[in-house]
Amino acid sequence: MASSSSPSTPLLYACIAYRTTILAEHTTSPSSTTSSLASLILPKITHSKPEKLTYTHNQHLIHYIAEGPSSHPAPADPSTSGLTYLVIATAELGRRVPFGFLVEIKRRFLAAHDPETSDFSELPAYGAADFNAELRKLMVEYGTTEGGKRDAIGNAQSEIDNVRGIMTENIERVLERGERIDLLVDKTDRLGGNARDFRVRSRGLRRRMWWKNIKLMALLVLVLIMVVYLFVGFGCGLPGQCLCLPVPSSNTDTNTDLVSVALNSLVEMCGT
Repeated sequence: MASSSSPSTPLLYACIAYRTTILAEHTTSPSSTTSSLASLILPKITHSKPEKLTYTHNQHLIHYIAEGPSSHPAPADPSTSGLTYLVIATAELGRRVPFGFLVEIKRRFLAAHDPETSDFSELPAYGAADFNAELRKLMVEYGTTEGGKRDAIGNAQSEIDNVRGIMTENIERVLERGERIDLLVDKTDRLGGNARDFRVRSRGLRRRMWWKNIKLMALLVLVLIMVVYLFVGFGCGLPGQCLCLPVPSSNTDTNTDLVSVALNSLVEMCGT
């Protein structure tokens, strides 16, 4: 553990770790409990997403910024998503100064160790011990000087502004999505109305087609009857002729007598 005599500062302990492996650290507190607190907190951080959190322990506050997969897009090394920047401070200092301090050490550490070329997963414990002196300097500056505190507050305010911008952007996206949902609902209503109109029109069309089929069938039956009638009529004679009907015998005898009378009258007229 890096430790040296330094002015009293409410920033008691700071470290930079890759998951549970401490790469750089510095303590200004004579108590050994501050570093042990860090060893208790680091295993609880999952790095599944970027995270900023504060734990409380007696009169101490444990603040950290944990990186996640979305913190450093390509071409940064994937191991960058496992970094944690942690500081333990007195409760009287609040949260703005410690988080401003963490933002600054993060910026300087990544400037000294390029994320595109550094594989932090390959570094051993205290593999970035060259940064210990920078931690000590910043802890004293941000914890004891008014300028350092103003810088820390400015860093924290900048982070708040960034979050506010992200929230505003997200709200705009939500509103835009809401407009799209309203448009989709409107289109759905129109489609529902069109579907109802289509059902009504299709029902009327089906009814008209049914009547048309009935009329066509009736016409076909009528034509068939006429064809049968004409066929029978040409074979047996049209109405009034009745060629296919049997002639009664009494009528035949009567017709024969009439023919005989007509012939006799004709003979008499010729003899005269």
